[in-house]
Amino acid sequence: MTEAEQAGRPTGTPEGTDVTGGTTGGDGAVRGRRRLVALFSVAACAYLLDLGSKMLVVAKLEHHDPIEVFGSWLQLDVIRNRGAAFSLGETMTIVFTIIASAVILVIARIARKLYSLPWAIALGLLLGGALGNLTDRLFRSPGGFEGGVVDFIAPAHFAVFNFADSAIVCGGFLIVILSFRGLDPDGTVHQD
Repeated sequence: MTEAEQAGRPTGTPEGTDVTGGTTGGDGAVRGRRRLVALFSVAACAYLLDLGSKMLVVAKLEHHDPIEVFGSWLQLDVIRNRGAAFSLGETMTIVFTIIASAVILVIARIARKLYSLPWAIALGLLLGGALGNLTDRLFRSPGGFEGGVVDFIAPAHFAVFNFADSAIVCGGFLIVILSFRGLDPDGTVHQD
């Protein structure tokens, strides 16, 4: 059963809209505010987890030997990544800063029409992750849009990453699933 059907709306009808297209009153506005609270709560949790973990590993693990969590399969090893995933594009740090800023602006724009809880969660993960890595780019050495992102989760034979990266990947994966299911951020369901 789709979210629209669970809410008693026909498929393709956004929350807060009745069958004739008129609004149902304050109920839609309340649901919209709840979705915004969910988005910002998820974003805050992702951001604080990322920020706290980076502060801890920089204080306790940087300039030390890697710590084995599961033998050589998973280690904690602090690196400063000025590029993107897999340390690609290390000379393009400012471009990644602009992209992260653009993602934040797009999420803010979408949030105004947000009536879907799954989309709120997905966008919250993206927002928290983007803010986490943007904070590093702005405030970590050498600073001014060119700071190195602190990565420390090091699985064997894979890139070293952090919780912000994980939040971005999970949010993006959830958006792909929601798109394939036909659920839009405004709560409408379309079938192709």
